[in-house]
Amino acid sequence: MPQADGLPQDLWTRPLMADALATCDMSTVIEGVRTARGWSQGDLARELTYSQSWVSRVVNGQQSLTVSQVQDLARRLDIPLHLIRFGGGVAPEGTERTGATLTRRRDVVGTVATGGLLASATHGPAGWEVHHGIDESTGSSLRAITGGQRRMDATSPARHLLPGAVAHVHLAEQMLANARVTPFHTELSAAASEASGFAAWLNADLGDMGSARMHYRTAVIRARQAGMRLLDVYMLGSLAAFEIETAEDPELGLGLVQEAEHVLGRDSHPTARAWLACIGALAHAYIGDGTAAAGALRRAERDVNGPDNAHPPWPWVFVFDEAKVAGYRALVGVRLRSPHAARAAFAEAVAPPSRNVKQSALIKVELASAHAEAGDVDEAFRLAQEALATGARFASERVVGRVRSFRRRYRGPDADCVTELDTRLADLVSGIPSG
Repeated sequence: MPQADGLPQDLWTRPLMADALATCDMSTVIEGVRTARGWSQGDLARELTYSQSWVSRVVNGQQSLTVSQVQDLARRLDIPLHLIRFGGGVAPEGTERTGATLTRRRDVVGTVATGGLLASATHGPAGWEVHHGIDESTGSSLRAITGGQRRMDATSPARHLLPGAVAHVHLAEQMLANARVTPFHTELSAAASEASGFAAWLNADLGDMGSARMHYRTAVIRARQAGMRLLDVYMLGSLAAFEIETAEDPELGLGLVQEAEHVLGRDSHPTARAWLACIGALAHAYIGDGTAAAGALRRAERDVNGPDNAHPPWPWVFVFDEAKVAGYRALVGVRLRSPHAARAAFAEAVAPPSRNVKQSALIKVELASAHAEAGDVDEAFRLAQEALATGARFASERVVGRVRSFRRRYRGPDADCVTELDTRLADLVSGIPSG
């Protein structure tokens, strides 16, 4: 039988394997390991010490697995358990899952849920006694809740989501405290980090800078406790973007980007490097350093065009591609008061309309700024009014604040469209629509 030599270093980031890990599609994961090691199905069965018929059913997606079985198989095959997302995940952009894959995911998740309930009543893996209800499914359950909340953020006001998100942070922190002496502390630290990161996002949307900053810092701390470098970098970068764009403190944001780049290191996934470079470019643009901003964007472009950028690593969901870099180039152009370059970049970054209408509204405000700088006042204020309507509908202080900033920066001639935006902004303050 072939020896269990080391697996290829990029195995877990290959598109098919990464998607399988993100959906707990163990049949695909196990088959990928078997192929990478050059084993026959019989070799695989002997390595796992299970019958060949049982292994065949697993590989063909015909055998549901309990959490304990997933953990046992992962241990025997050197599969990183922290990469397996028991609660499921979002398919990468441009990826279409088959009905068979979805069926396998439902089977596994259903069995995981049942296994978790049984484990809560008895014992965890290897006879470990469950402590305060913590078991193999706790972390994945907490992450699944955060994932559902994030999906609702696309079409729901932050004020409706925030109470539940804050309660979820408290729950995650309590479960983490309970898990201090268990084997699940690392996984629950990551779950608590994600919960705090989302609460920070909602508070920023509502204009509560202090609470947003507190939750972002907690998210970074929990990510470091989890020992997950990419999650640490993701939360540091998110805090940096918040300080740059929302708190308008680009110097602090740039320092956070540099810290995140140090944590990330050079031998890392290009998606993470490109994303951080773009956030850094935005910070340089806010400061007024066009040369440094251009250099950061060039680094991002090199990374996104590299052969290893085919699939993003968790916690990134979508590939960071040329269109996304173009979007940042457009934002940099707006901040550097280069309207023609900004509008050209916006055109290059055009993608199908986002389901996240609040995010689309923020983009409209930036595009409005580029049009205003270019002298196209009517189009600029049309976009600003559309963004303001979205901000008012979702009570998003983030969106409304960006529209206010756009209006304060405008120094062009008076026009009917300018007066109309002023009236709508006044109506928001007074709460009384103009007659």
